[in-house]
Amino acid sequence: QVQLVESGGRLVQAGGSLRLSCEASGSTFSSHAMGWFRQAPGKEREFVAVISSWSGSSTNYADSVKGRFTISRNNAKNTVYLQMNSLKPEDTAVYYCAGTYIWKRTGWALNDFYSWGQGTQVTVSS
Repeated sequence: QVQLVESGGRLVQAGGSLRLSCEASGSTFSSHAMGWFRQAPGKEREFVAVISSWSGSSTNYADSVKGRFTISRNNAKNTVYLQMNSLKPEDTAVYYCAGTYIWKRTGWALNDFYSWGQGTQVTVSS
């Protein structure tokens, strides 16, 4: 099992960039696929991106962030990242990282993940 702590969220102007980090405790980080979700005010939590376990050779993105966001991982640091470029006001949300032992190509949902961080706030001003 892993415990997750996100960081890096802040206020940024539209068009800017931000990198979120999620550090995991425990020795099994490498064996977890890791995902990012976000929740805007008044909306449900939604899938953003996921990266496969071990080498992270497979990734999947929500259509709304494809081409702008990049997920990556550093197993030596027990950390998964979300690089966010060309940010838009509609990217404003609390961003959560999550861990799972499963993998599938598409159709990621909240209940696919068993471990969640507390979230980090990203605010994009217009």
